[in-house]
Amino acid sequence: MKLAQLLGCLCGAQVTGDSDIEIAGLYYDSRQVRPGGLFFALRGVNSDGAQFVPAALRGGAVAVVADRPLAVAGVTVVLVPDARLAMSLMAAAFSGSPTAAIPLIGITGTNGKTTTSYLVEGILEAAGIPCAVLGTISYRFGETSMEAPNTTPESVDLQRTLRELVDLGARGAVMEVSSHSLEQRRADGCLFDVAVFTNLTRDHLDYHHDMESYFGSKLRLFTDLLAPTEAKPVRRAVVNLDDPHGAAIVRAAAAFVLSYAVDAPADITVAQVDFSVHGISCRLNTPRGELSLTSDLLGRFNLYNILAAVGAGLALDLPDAAIRQGIEGHRKVPGRVERVANDKGITVLVDYAHTSDALENVLSTITELKSARIVTIFGCGGDRDKGKRPVMGEIAARYSDLAVLTSDNPRTEDPRAILDDVRAGIAPLALREYTLEELAQGFQEKGFAVIESRREAVRAAILAARPGDIVLLAGKGHENYQIVGSRKLHFDDREEAAAALALRG
Repeated sequence: MKLAQLLGCLCGAQVTGDSDIEIAGLYYDSRQVRPGGLFFALRGVNSDGAQFVPAALRGGAVAVVADRPLAVAGVTVVLVPDARLAMSLMAAAFSGSPTAAIPLIGITGTNGKTTTSYLVEGILEAAGIPCAVLGTISYRFGETSMEAPNTTPESVDLQRTLRELVDLGARGAVMEVSSHSLEQRRADGCLFDVAVFTNLTRDHLDYHHDMESYFGSKLRLFTDLLAPTEAKPVRRAVVNLDDPHGAAIVRAAAAFVLSYAVDAPADITVAQVDFSVHGISCRLNTPRGELSLTSDLLGRFNLYNILAAVGAGLALDLPDAAIRQGIEGHRKVPGRVERVANDKGITVLVDYAHTSDALENVLSTITELKSARIVTIFGCGGDRDKGKRPVMGEIAARYSDLAVLTSDNPRTEDPRAILDDVRAGIAPLALREYTLEELAQGFQEKGFAVIESRREAVRAAILAARPGDIVLLAGKGHENYQIVGSRKLHFDDREEAAAALALRG
């Protein structure tokens, strides 16, 4: 594609050099640049893309886009107000705007994005719309599945992936839209039909610094990215009004809002609900009338995910039958209250809960359903928000008969320092602390243990459990790795739980 064609999607660009050159590819990593490439010199958290321009030129870049003047000879330089925004818009144009002709649903919020995306996928498929999904677990369509290094990839990768999935036959798409991606303009080239807000609780404050900034990044999906356009003049927002931030989104949204709630007045509400170990049975009031559903999903927090998915289906004007079939046909999401099968009489669940709110949600659900004791194994990630660590420690200890503190992804932090931060939230409860040796004999009274090795922690907790107990492995969910220092090591809670269960004989 000619550079001049790509520049047509930008406002305020100043070009130095030839704009009639052919662009063979878009790049933001100088190590990946190939001949004929257009390189985006992005400002990073720890580095500045300008310093990599020479490497990009050696790789064959014929043009550079930047948001500050660069003294570069021999290539075309495009000066723009915002390099990340330019990259998103140009990436969409270069890929032929893959979301222009298909329904695109974006889901944002702290918790529930992944499960809701699976439910919405089921609804679209039931309505006869082959659906692609891009999210925390994978980017996939049909038999094609790609590893997801980020919940929402960089815009160049995002648009290329969407183009590939549409070319494979996807006629609709569901995206988890992270706060990082909204802040960094990764999704600005996407044309959303529906934007869904699940909830907002403490997370990613190592990046956003405060809740106001965190919320501000989420809000962009409903303001900047949901404004009607010529390509998509009719757009919809689906908003949780039980969350304190929901009302602010309703006021600011650039499109019509369809609200949902369990407790507050809303467009979609719950007339009746039953929770059990087998799932959820509910009767909903919607703008169309009553809708009855059953689901294998567990707990109140999953009721909210169901409401969000129903809202998306209604916003797309899909038939009630497809909405019902999509919800009821759903079976499981990897690492989301996922059972580890066993014949030992112990319920072992693996869940991605890595925030205080998510951990409390799953533990409160388990508490309502339990018939014996709860054992929770969890940790907190290194190089991330330290403030949530004692909060999560207190929640785990409060709900559990035994809370086992262990490593999550320590990254470059000392795992023992992370565990000390978590332990600080448990200290005021004055609980008994068990040693590894004591746990080998089981446990009788409420307490906690600190076991740095996650493998040893899983093994000790499962061996200490009795038939009838519920063991929750929280924090890693679908992840099959552990990041220690700069190394990414294979580690899967489901595999470790199965191995520990086998030791029980």
